[in-house]
Amino acid sequence: MRQRLAAAILGGTLGAMACATGMQRAPSAGSVAPGDAGTLARIYYWKAKAGKLDEYSRYVREVAEPIDHEAQRAGAFISVNTFVSADPALPWTHMRVFVLRDSAQLAGLSAALDAAGARVQPDSVTRRKRGEYSASLRDRVGDATVAILR
Repeated sequence: MRQRLAAAILGGTLGAMACATGMQRAPSAGSVAPGDAGTLARIYYWKAKAGKLDEYSRYVREVAEPIDHEAQRAGAFISVNTFVSADPALPWTHMRVFVLRDSAQLAGLSAALDAAGARVQPDSVTRRKRGEYSASLRDRVGDATVAILR
């Protein structure tokens, strides 16, 4: 069952990326310098709860992206893009793609994002409340790590 879900998510992702009709892409947290190409991508899939698509998109812009910018400045990843789809046939509404230089960045991504979150918002009570709020807006659908074909 889990393998079928992963295959469906990956298939939907590849199809959606190939024909991005009806999909919006939020700007990257930063530009990639020439020659600074990634070899891996870590993809997170989220489904906005019913009636929460715009509110969750606003949360990504206002809360998640500043954390992403901080993590990127600290060398956690090369770039990040958020894809938003209102296509009800897809199992996700928000796909966040982090491009990584190598497996070392991959191994440290989660900890680097957590550390950046603590730097952006040092108050642990506020961070916990933000986490609870984000959980009220969306459900995690899955994640994948993929190689970037060059």
